[in-house]
Amino acid sequence: MAGGLATRLRPLTLVTNKHLLPVYNKPMIYYPIEAMKRAGVTEVLVSSSPDHSGDFANLLRAGEDFGLKLYYAVQANPKGGISDAILLAEEFVKDEKLLVLLGDNIFGHDLSHAVNDFEQKEKGAKIFGIKMPTESRQYGVIEVDDQGKVLSIEEKPEHPKSDIAQTGIYMYDNRVFDFIHKLSPSERGELEVTDLNNFYVKEGTMECDMIDWWIDAGTSYDELLRANQMVAEKVKQGELA
Repeated sequence: MAGGLATRLRPLTLVTNKHLLPVYNKPMIYYPIEAMKRAGVTEVLVSSSPDHSGDFANLLRAGEDFGLKLYYAVQANPKGGISDAILLAEEFVKDEKLLVLLGDNIFGHDLSHAVNDFEQKEKGAKIFGIKMPTESRQYGVIEVDDQGKVLSIEEKPEHPKSDIAQTGIYMYDNRVFDFIHKLSPSERGELEVTDLNNFYVKEGTMECDMIDWWIDAGTSYDELLRANQMVAEKVKQGELA
């Protein structure tokens, strides 16, 4: 997913999409695409806003540089939210399961084991969490039991039930599109991904895996700078290519 307006990163994003900004030695969008490749995914749909969809096609082409087949979709309403963007993949996915990555999320975790595990499940969804200070209320907070089953997800709660923040990594069965069609826009006018995930939480089929490091590089100048610094360190240490 590489849409949105990225108003918090202006003037950097006045003439380009934030996912095309550099993070160390690559455009930001390379990192989630490479994570999908490592996970064993072979076909990827890149969604973006109308103003910049051609820029992604020019950069990424058909995916031959990644050993993937890339396809493109345009999110007409960049304020529609994550669930609205997922809906663009309905015809692309058909009756298969899907992995969703936000294009500004950078992490080193190998998703291949989680993908293989999820493929064996009859139904459900999986999200990924990371330990964060409880005073940080920027993200959704995940409450889990000792088996990794998700008990609740709250968006930016005043009194967090855990210290696990939700990242922008999601796995869904193909019922996800039926659930999205049932959603109503929030007060922000978005189809919220937390509302979508709570369909699975309520039926007891949402699981959470933990990852060790993760950066939401598109949220602020500070996080973009931190992403550049951390990725440079990880590359030099051989932990990222």
